[in-house]
Amino acid sequence: MSTPAPVAVHRHGGMVCADHVLDVPLDHARPGGPALSLFAREVTAAGREHEELPRLLWLQGGPGGRAERPNAAGAWLRRALRDYRVVLMDQRGTGRSAPADRRTLAGFADAHAMADHLAHFRADSIVRDAELLRAHLGGVREADRPWSVLGQSFGGFCALTYLSLAPEGLERALITGGLPTLTGHADDVYRAAYARALAHNERYFARYPGDQELADAVAAHLESEDVRMPTGERLSVRRFQTLGITFGTAAKFDALHYLLETAFTEGPRGPELSDAFLRGADALLSFAERPLYAVLHEPIYAQGGAPTDWSAQRVREEFPAFDASGSSAEGGGPVRFTGEMIYPWQFEEDPALVPLREAAHLLAQRTDWPRLYDLDRLASNEVPVTAAVYHDDMFVDRDQALTTAAQVRGLRPWVTNAYAHDGVRADPAVLDRLLAMSAGEL
Repeated sequence: MSTPAPVAVHRHGGMVCADHVLDVPLDHARPGGPALSLFAREVTAAGREHEELPRLLWLQGGPGGRAERPNAAGAWLRRALRDYRVVLMDQRGTGRSAPADRRTLAGFADAHAMADHLAHFRADSIVRDAELLRAHLGGVREADRPWSVLGQSFGGFCALTYLSLAPEGLERALITGGLPTLTGHADDVYRAAYARALAHNERYFARYPGDQELADAVAAHLESEDVRMPTGERLSVRRFQTLGITFGTAAKFDALHYLLETAFTEGPRGPELSDAFLRGADALLSFAERPLYAVLHEPIYAQGGAPTDWSAQRVREEFPAFDASGSSAEGGGPVRFTGEMIYPWQFEEDPALVPLREAAHLLAQRTDWPRLYDLDRLASNEVPVTAAVYHDDMFVDRDQALTTAAQVRGLRPWVTNAYAHDGVRADPAVLDRLLAMSAGEL
């Protein structure tokens, strides 16, 4: 390992931010092997930077999403800074932590080498990175001092892996919208996810009933015309359908409506899809900023045994409502939008994913994934755990979450229908309640 880089400090918006960089092993089973650069930003409320505050590690959603930046962070951060030094760690492969994308991965000899590399970017590696970071930030005197974690969505998955692999590193775990199935196959996850996506379609079209005709018209136009995105590729109907991912959060639930408002403009040959619509669709559909989300979205559920084998694609056949082979304008059913699903054809249609296609196929067929959760250790857990379970969460199944809650000793769930999947970002009251529950005040 190399010597950690000097700490860079800057101040803005009532916060003091200290940037840390250290090397971590690509494969933690081979500490002397290849290394990755890990980046983390420690944030403290201005005026409290010299106080002995406990640390809270933010584990963001994803996979493949970088940590929030303080100038755009959600409601939870300001609340957390009242009690903690907050650590914003870019999970490996994201942000400034050895980003993995079509450019940085281009140097691998072949798809097999790329897939073997990317197999080390799941929750187990992220947790072991966090443990090295905890020791690094604590220094000699406090290297063994545990910290708290706040896991949002996939970050909650990581928190359960943390409780399985290194519970001694945790003082408490706070989880929002992120209790995964501990034993289910990806098929179980997506079978439940499609049903929830249909329910969210109904909510959306109940709010915007006029959008059904407009969505069907867009689909019919895409079927009959060669419509090109700003990046040059053709926009397919099935890719248009993936805009339903916006239904899962309060912040973006209405995004599709305002995008459809701009859909058509009058061209020399009649109605055309507008540049504003195509640019807006590209911003929502492209994986250029988070390719690992697509590559690892199914492998995060794999724990040996059967491969994921493009689960979302296979399970989709059980839900004919999503068949958009013909829009209602041409005798088919009304367009229904999918949610948090990844398909093999996206690695053919999205320019950011095309170079990763073969590696993604290899990962989908992999069967030697290590287990992410230790059921015995979770059953005897002694770390205080509180979790917000969003009753109508489109991304994480309520029933699977509550089954998991019952398998973790001492885990206290709070089930609420007051928030969508992004509740902790929308309202500091979510973190307030989890902290009060963890302290035994509720």
